[in-house]
Parts: sequence; structure tokens; C-alpha cells
Amino acid sequence: MMGGNNVYSPPDQSLSPNSNLCITIEEVSQSSEQLVVDGDDDLPIVGDNPPDDLHDCDGLLDEFPAQSNGSEKCSLASPPPATGMEFDSYDDAYSYYNSYARDLGFAIRVKSSWTKRNSKEKRGAVLCCNCEGFKTLKEPNSTRRKETRIGCQAMIRLRLIELDRWKVDEVKLEHNHSFDPERAHNSKSHKKACGDGDGGAAKRKPEPPLDVQVRTIKLYRTTAIDSNGETSDDHLHSSKRLDLRGGGGFRVLQDFFFQSQLTNPNFFYSMDLGDDGGLRNVFWIESRARAAYSHFSDVVVFDTTCLSNAYELPLVAFVGINHHGDPILLGCGLVADQTPETYVWLFRAWLTCVSGRPPLTFVTEHCKSIQTAVSEVFPRAHHRLSLSHVLQCIVGVQDSESFRMALNTVVYGYLKVEEFEVAWEEMIIRFGLTNDETIRGLFQDREQWAPVYLKDTFLAGALTFRLENAAAPFIFSSYVHQHTSLREFLEGYESFLDKKYTNEALCDLESSKSIPELKTTHPYESQMAKVLTKEIFTRLQEEVVATSSCSGVTQVHSSNGSASSSYVVKEREGEKVRDFEVVYETNAAAGVRCFCICGGFSFNGYQCRHVLLLLSHKGLEEIPSQYILQRWRKDVKRLYIADFGSGCVDVMNPVQWYEHLHRRAMQVVEQGMRSKEHCRVAWEAFKECVNRVTEKSS
Repeated sequence: MMGGNNVYSPPDQSLSPNSNLCITIEEVSQSSEQLVVDGDDDLPIVGDNPPDDLHDCDGLLDEFPAQSNGSEKCSLASPPPATGMEFDSYDDAYSYYNSYARDLGFAIRVKSSWTKRNSKEKRGAVLCCNCEGFKTLKEPNSTRRKETRIGCQAMIRLRLIELDRWKVDEVKLEHNHSFDPERAHNSKSHKKACGDGDGGAAKRKPEPPLDVQVRTIKLYRTTAIDSNGETSDDHLHSSKRLDLRGGGGFRVLQDFFFQSQLTNPNFFYSMDLGDDGGLRNVFWIESRARAAYSHFSDVVVFDTTCLSNAYELPLVAFVGINHHGDPILLGCGLVADQTPETYVWLFRAWLTCVSGRPPLTFVTEHCKSIQTAVSEVFPRAHHRLSLSHVLQCIVGVQDSESFRMALNTVVYGYLKVEEFEVAWEEMIIRFGLTNDETIRGLFQDREQWAPVYLKDTFLAGALTFRLENAAAPFIFSSYVHQHTSLREFLEGYESFLDKKYTNEALCDLESSKSIPELKTTHPYESQMAKVLTKEIFTRLQEEVVATSSCSGVTQVHSSNGSASSSYVVKEREGEKVRDFEVVYETNAAAGVRCFCICGGFSFNGYQCRHVLLLLSHKGLEEIPSQYILQRWRKDVKRLYIADFGSGCVDVMNPVQWYEHLHRRAMQVVEQGMRSKEHCRVAWEAFKECVNRVTEKSS
């Protein structure tokens, strides 16, 4: 938690999201496990931060191919193989793939396997469709094989990752032939329950594919805790499936992911499968959102409006706040239930695709399951509760005009903790709420939502809701309502994002081109008009104008031998005058630092009227630079293109060649879209590059 003498620092701009990453996660019960990233002995790693080294892997669409019966129910009793699946032994992996093949109607064999050097211990294997390859003249009985070996590419590649634990790290599902269940049933692989059919180790290890570098993330589902505090694993066997029967079902979701990956190179999604293969939870995030998180990772709101209001669509969203103070989408999910295990999975999936870097402040509704998950996945983040949700819960207990007025005064009217707690106690006694469990529970968690406790927590304007308008803005409110189906939501999703992106671009243009109208002659107002975006300047302008209602700057304390002093600034609010204490410090290294008891800078991201008046009283003609946050500046060029890792490129890894070149090219494209002249320069540069590369290769 930030101390009273700390100045907020904006997020590190050097950290950025990963490349396209799609994973299927098999969860196992653990009481307390951290995110584990399994390395790959066959693939080079550059950099020493595991989350930043994640790379592309095959999309989940391939893992759930369209079934011939056209069923749209999410029933995966025999799920197809997926990159990242793990098995306790090689025999288990072989048996699984053999069973899958038998159900589908084809036979399998071991194409190759390899052992550890100077050892007979098996380290990896490739299991393929029996129709793989072609007949050769050297093969005995080649006539008999003429009709079976027709070059089918379907296969899985297995690798030993731990002692007796095997992982699928490559999958090809497409067959070039029709299935023959009767013939497959009589094949050698299906006549035995399990066997390796190895025929000896392979002479060489197959090369990893050039178009994909696999990094599989294992997410552990925490052990459930029952009402008596005892642990239980029953939830692993009785976990709910995600209900997608309405509005097109799983096929609509599958098509959405497929189309998104075609048009969005760094699109990320993940599916949580149960032990029975059923779909439990889904998460996805756009590439632009992953890049935007590098600019706005300081405050993230976890929006569960659909769950709290019993919408038919079990939608949740990760929401950030951009440089115009507008909400931006940083990820979406569909959940089967509201258990701690579900939220742990969801938070870990989200954390994975944002470089493993949690937000500075994470705001959620008041929910014990969410609180448990946050403490496990984001232990260092400042977990705060949505004030709007808390106020709605309180008003739901007693909704009367007199109670609303009293609650508003208690929540917003006190600057000191002692005053707030005394006023709260008097309020609940007055309205007979002493024994109400909801009120009691919220008061126990008061340090996570009451403004008087949050003055050291940066919130970027996320705590500006008043009781008269307690409902927090729902990011999808423009087209998602209580009866919106999955199909309707996905059909409007792209249009929703386009409108958000267009609105941000228009705000950028207006901020950079327009000259704000000044309301005072104060130098702070003209200074901020040049650097802040229009909306944020308008908010700060209100503080500058409000300095006229403040007066009587009086020094009340000065530390001997220290450059720290305390002042009281008086502000008139109607007929009432309130005192606000402001601490003023000077330091050779940090310069001027100010802290107001109102907590305005932490709440809003810009200084309050009381500090502005004191700075002016001290003779400062400009607001110190440390109080002009980069997240609000209009002169910062925010290119929403993912920039991964440290920039190191493994010269032996074609995957990293591609990612590096694509990254740099897209940055040129973004710059080229700024104007007609920029576009011309970018086009000429591209033509020159193509000519030089062509000459080099000829």
C-alpha cells in the first residue's frame, strides 16, 4: 500500500503484452500453487522473464472441429487433442489418442520416438494417423499398403516434461480421407487396450514447426473450502458447465474466435475444460487491448454487472481507464459459476496475456469468491471494492430518502477515519441496522471501499460515483441487456469496439487540434491546457476555478530541521467552511511534494484545489512535473501495437524473426495512418525495403 509520503508513479511503459497466445488449460487440484510456465527443451528462450517469453501457438478452433452431426451443444465427451494436454504416463497419452481415433473412425501408429542420449528412457514420440506417409518401393507388402498410406497429416507430438509426465506440444487434426470405423476397429492399435507399438526408437528427432513456438501454461484450480473451513475436491467432479444453449451455442463462439484470429494477429483466447471435457469458462482479449494495458495498467475494474443483475449472458469484463478518462475494454470472459476456483482460473488467464504483470489497483464488487481469488492471483495489487456496488448494497437494505441523505453525508462528508467510524455507528443505530449482516459485512471491509481509507490508493477517477447516481457505468450498456443472447452479443461486439476506437481517435484529434477556452487568468490553467487531453483538462479546470472558493492559507506546523510544513486551507461549501490540511515538502532530489487530506490526487490523478492554492501561495508559477501524469498527456503517442520482451531476437529462431519484423512493420503502418503525407512516406519506405531485400536475396 502506498504510504502517505509517496508520489504515484505511472506504469512502466517499457513492458508490453505478448504475441498471439491461445491455450487450452487442464487444471488439477492444488491448495496453493502459482502460475507455472513450462519451458521447452527443443525451443530457444530469449530473456529471463517467463511471461514475456510466451509465443504463438495453434488456435483453439482446431482443437474443436465441426462435427458432422451439426450439433451446437457444448458436449465434448471425447475431446479432440489439444496443445498443452498433459498425461501421467506415455501409455496414458497413447491410450487417450487411440480412444479418440477409435471414436472418430481411424487408426493410429507410432511414427517415431526418441530417447535420451546414452539411455533407453523414452523422451518423446509422434503418434500419427495410420494413413500417414506414402508407400515406397523398399517397403515390404507395399501392395497391401497402397490404399492406406495416402499422406494424411493428422498427428500429435508428445514430450516428456517431468518424471513420468507427458505433454502434447503439437497437434494436427485435419485428415485427407474419410473415416472407416469398421476398418479402424479391426486395426492393430484398437485391438489392444494400450501399447506403444514403437518398433524401436526413431533415428532422429522431428523438427519443431517453424510457424509456431509453443509455451503451455498450467493453471491450478485451488481446493474448495466448505462452510466449516474444511477443504474439499468435490467441485472438481461436480463443476458446472457453461450454458451456451441459447443464441447459437458453442458453434457461434467457435466461429467468433476463428474470425477474430483471421483478422486480429495477436488475438488471445483460452478455454477452461472440465475433467469430462465440458466447457466451464472462456476468456478472450483483443490485441489492441493487450497493447493498451501497457499504458493503462495502473487501475483495472473487474465488471460483473451481468452476474450481479442475473443477465442471461454470464459475461464479465476487465475494464481500464484511458487518457480521456473513458472506460476501455481489457478482456472478456464467460463463466459457468461464481466460485473462487472460476475466478482464479479467469484472473490467471488474463494475467498470462498481459505479460504476467498485475494492475496497481484492482477494483471489484463486494464478493467473497472474488476476494479469495484476488488475494491468490494478485497478492500485491491494491484490491478495492466498487463504491457504487457497495452503496447499492447498503441502500438495498433500507431505501428511504432520509437514509440516503445520511449515508451520503457519512461516506463523503468526513476526512478523518475516527470521524467516519463514529458517524457510521450513529447512522446504523438511528436506522436500526445494528444487527444487519449485510451492513456488518460491508463495514468489516470498509478499508477497501470507504473514501476516507483510500487516500493512498491511485484510482484514476474510478471513485467518482455519488449516491444519487450510484450505478457504475457498464461498459456494454449500449447494447447488452438482461435478455441479450450470446449470438446477439458477438454480432454486436465488433461494432462496439469500432465505436470505442473511433471515439478515442476523435477525442485524440480534438485534444491535439482544439484550443481549450480558459475561464481564469491563472497560470496553472494555461499550463495544463497545453499538455492534458481535453476531458482531463476540463476536470482540472474545475479545480482551478474552485480555488476562488478557497482562502486563508495558514501554516500550522513546521518540523525543525526538516523541509516539511503543514498548512490549513479553508474552503467555503455553501454556508459551511471546512478546513483541509495540506502537507508541503521540499526535497533536493524529489523537488516539491504536496499531500492533501482530501486525497484528490490519488482519487483523480491531478491535484486538488487546496494544493493548487497552496502552490500558488508558495509562488510556484507552474504545477510541478511529477503531478502531470503521462497517462493524461495529449502529446504522448500511444501506438497500440504489441512490443514484446527486451527486443532480443534469437538468430536461430525463424519464429522470432517473423515476430520482430511484423512488430516493426506494424509500427510503421500505425505512423503511416496519421496523415496523407505520413502514408506516402511509409509507402516509399516499404518499397525501398522490398527492393533492398530482393537485391540481397538474389
